[in-house]
Amino acid sequence: MIIFHDPSCAEYGSHLRPEQPARITRSVAHLQSAHPDWEWRRPHLANEAVLLTAHTPVLLKRLQQPGDIDDDTPHFPGIYDHARRAVGAALDAAEAALAGERAFSLMRPPGHHCTHTQAMGFCYLNQIAIAALHAAAAGRRVAVWDFDAHHGNGTEDILEGRPGLLYVSVHQYPGYPGTGTANFANCYNFPVDPHSLREAHLLTLALSLEVVFDFKPDLVLVSAGFDAYARDPITEMTLEAEDFARLGRWLRQSNLPVAAILEGGYSPDLPVLIDGFLSAWENQTPSSV
Repeated sequence: MIIFHDPSCAEYGSHLRPEQPARITRSVAHLQSAHPDWEWRRPHLANEAVLLTAHTPVLLKRLQQPGDIDDDTPHFPGIYDHARRAVGAALDAAEAALAGERAFSLMRPPGHHCTHTQAMGFCYLNQIAIAALHAAAAGRRVAVWDFDAHHGNGTEDILEGRPGLLYVSVHQYPGYPGTGTANFANCYNFPVDPHSLREAHLLTLALSLEVVFDFKPDLVLVSAGFDAYARDPITEMTLEAEDFARLGRWLRQSNLPVAAILEGGYSPDLPVLIDGFLSAWENQTPSSV
C-alpha cells in the first residue's frame, strides 16, 4: 500500500470543528504503527493549469483572499496551497494505481462538495474530479465511486455529461447537501434513508459497485468517506468497522486499478475505520490498537 501524505495538511484548522487536524494526525500515527511496511510518499503541489480543468479562475482567486466562504468552509491562511497539495495527492494516487499499485491519499481538506464554481462543505477544490478529468484526458475510462455519507454534489457537477467518465454515489438522504436523488447522464445516485439497517445499506453499496464494474473502467477513483459509520457525530447511518473492510475486499476482488482519496469521517474511530478498509483492500489483517 502506498500512502500519499504531507504532514503540512494538519497545520490549519481547529479542534472545535468536525473537519480538524486530528483526523489526519491520529490516522497517520495509527497506520504507521500498525503497518510499518507500507510506503509513504509526499505528494506534489498541483499547478493552476490542472486546477482550471475543473474550476473557474474566479474560484481560484477567491480561495486566495481573506473571508470565510460559508460557516462550514472558513478561510485559513494558506488554504489555497493546502487544497493544491490535496489535489496533487489525488493525481499521484491515480498515477500509482495505473502503474499497478494500491494507493490512498491521506490528506485534508476533503473535496467532493466543491463544484465547478463554488467551495463549500469543508471542501475548497475537488481533487477527485480533477484526477478523474486528468486520467480521462489521456483516453482512459474513469469511474468515481463515492461511499461518503454525504452526496458529492461537486463531483457530480464537474463530471456530468463528460465522455468516458462515470460518477456513482451512495449517501444519506435527507442530509447535507440535499442533492443526489435522481440519476441522469453519467451520474448514478443511490440515496439511503437515515438509520437504515446495515444490511440494506450494504446491499445498496453492492448494487452501486455493480454499476461501476458494468462501465468497464480503466481506473476507479474512490471518494472514501467514513462518516457512514454508526457513531459518526454528524450523520445518521449505521455501518460498522467491518463493513468498511468489506468495501476494501470488494475493491481487491475487482482486480481493477483503484486509487482512494479520503473525504469525510469525523468519529474518533476514524484511524481504525481507515485501517480496516485499507487492510482488507491490501489483504492484510488490520490492527485494533
